Amino acid sequence: MEIILREDVEKVGARGAVVKVADGYARNYLFPKRLAVPATESNKKIVEQEREAYLRREAKLKGEAESLGQMMSNVRLTFRQRVGENDQLFGSVTAKDIADALEAQNYHIERRKVQLEEPIRTLGEHKVPLRLHRDVATEITVVVEPEA
Repeated sequence: MEIILREDVEKVGARGAVVKVADGYARNYLFPKRLAVPATESNKKIVEQEREAYLRREAKLKGEAESLGQMMSNVRLTFRQRVGENDQLFGSVTAKDIADALEAQNYHIERRKVQLEEPIRTLGEHKVPLRLHRDVATEITVVVEPEA
């Protein structure tokens, strides 16, 4: 069955693509979740209009993310943590802690956009990548110091 994808579907195709899939997959999964529509002429026109609106919206979001990334390139966060022997941290600095600290500085960043592979468990200066948009990333500096 030929369908038009309304959203990106992994291992099937990108938004707006006309693809062939099994009838059951389309009927039982893609159509009920509104991820696709049958490939008819009227649906092609509707999906094309949706795609243009999506591209305009996406361009606007990307522009905002780029300007935010430029502003955040000089951001430096300092965390004071309790330490034990050998400067070993009690606890760690997580993506949530970083997002909360950015929120305190009036940068509204979601926790899942902080690309921290694992929590920071050592003292010192660390570069933490932020994924602000699919195509826009920046790095901030996080400094972990011992509590006085």
